[in-house]
Amino acid sequence: MKQPLRVGGRMTAVELRRCCLRKPGAVEDFPFGGQVSVFKVAGKMFALSDLDGLPLEVSLKCDPDLAEALRSQHAAIRPGYHLNKRHWNTVILDGSIDDNGIEDMIQDSYDLVAAKLTRAQRENLAL
Repeated sequence: MKQPLRVGGRMTAVELRRCCLRKPGAVEDFPFGGQVSVFKVAGKMFALSDLDGLPLEVSLKCDPDLAEALRSQHAAIRPGYHLNKRHWNTVILDGSIDDNGIEDMIQDSYDLVAAKLTRAQRENLAL
């Protein structure tokens, strides 16, 4: 993966990867080949991205009502590409949504997935 310089306030692929991997128990996997990074907790996907893709995009799980609201508010957010469009959004990291907004969406995606884990799995993650 290239490590591009930050351009115009856009989150880079390196920053996106770091943000995802900072979550408790998060791992990066490549079930769709070496090009697509899939970030999981306890074997469950919460984010995926072609980190070398141009433009850089990330797909994130989202509450269905919030997903619709975010799509209507931001041109950079559309229904999840090749995913359940009711529960997933694909976000273009073009700088139109600030890093805090992107980080919040990643956290929400992680939280939605972690909430569905068993009690033992959540305790193991110290959630």
